[in-house]
Amino acid sequence: MPTALQLAEDNLILIDAVRRSRKLLNRRALAGAVAATVPVPGLDWAVDAALLTQLIPAINAEFGLTPQQLDALPAHKREQVQKALAMVGSVLIGKFVTRDLVLRMAKKAGMRLTATQAAKYVPLAGQAVAAVMGYTALRYIGEEHIKDCVRVAQAAQLALPAPA
Repeated sequence: MPTALQLAEDNLILIDAVRRSRKLLNRRALAGAVAATVPVPGLDWAVDAALLTQLIPAINAEFGLTPQQLDALPAHKREQVQKALAMVGSVLIGKFVTRDLVLRMAKKAGMRLTATQAAKYVPLAGQAVAAVMGYTALRYIGEEHIKDCVRVAQAAQLALPAPA
């Protein structure tokens, strides 16, 4: 399975957007891993949802795929983006990302396993396992979203916004 950088191929602008997005993703995944070590039921879910609610729109912005950025496009470009979205099948691009939407997507992706929840109550080793699994789950969801953004940007032939 190709990575987001491999999907971006030789497009330097897309490659730069992928790198900036991954930097955001790494920071949020580390914060999620820290939250996963705290043995408070449901805290990791709440933190992950909050992190993803901020992360997904930030990644969308790197690729010019926020609702505001899409509304600013000419009608024919918006239509191209809608076709690309239908082809890719992402429900997190070009929409206002809510906590409920993120939680549904996380559950579909199998973000947390019962074993992870139980593991964090085992001192040290269990908390380390929970942290690694939390980090990995957030990274997986974020990386898949970045790949979807690359596919949409390529299919719609979007001119990406300048880096902030």
